Amino acid sequence: MLEQHYLDESLRQLRKLKTQGDRALAQIQDEHLFRVLGPESNSIAVIMKHLAGNMRSRWTDFLTTDGEKPDRQRDAEFELGDADTPDRIRTAWEDGWTLVIDTIASLRPADLERTVHIRGEAHTVLEAINRQLTHYAAHIGQIVFLARHYAGDSWQSLSIPKGKSREFDAAKDGPASVVRPAGEPPSRGV
Repeated sequence: MLEQHYLDESLRQLRKLKTQGDRALAQIQDEHLFRVLGPESNSIAVIMKHLAGNMRSRWTDFLTTDGEKPDRQRDAEFELGDADTPDRIRTAWEDGWTLVIDTIASLRPADLERTVHIRGEAHTVLEAINRQLTHYAAHIGQIVFLARHYAGDSWQSLSIPKGKSREFDAAKDGPASVVRPAGEPPSRGV
C-alpha cells in the first residue's frame, strides 16, 4: 500500500537525518556548540534548540491541535541563556526527535488525508510531514556544515569522502569489480 510505504519512508528519512546530525555532533567539542561564525549567525546549540522547540510544538497532539502551540516561544529558541547547557540542549534535541518519530510511527495510512493546522493554515498530514522533513533537512545541513568547519582536519566524512567515489563504488560492487582509469571504456572480454 502506497500510503504505508510513504509513512515508512518518512520515518526512514527522518531517522537518517537524526543520525547525520548525531554523527556530526559527535565530532565536535561542547564549546563548539555555542560558537558563531558571525554576528547574525546561529550557533549549533541555537539550531538544536530551535529544532527541539519546533518538534515539540508541531508533533505534540499532532492530529488534534494546531502545530504552533500557544505556549511556544519561537523567538526565545534563537537566544541562549544560562540554563542552555550542552546537556540540556542535547536532552531537548533527543526529546524532540523521539516525539517526531513516535508520532509518525503512530500514524495510519488513512491519516495521511486528514487535515491538520500549522499557524492556522490547513495541511493534509502528508503535506505537514513533508513540510517538516524539508525544514529539518535544512537545519541538519547547517549543523553538518558548522560541525565540519569546527572539526577541521579531524572531520570524518558522513558520506563518501571527496575523491573516494571510485573506491566506494568498487567496494560496494564487491571484489570482482574492477576500477578503470577515467575515460577508459569497459573491456569487451568474454
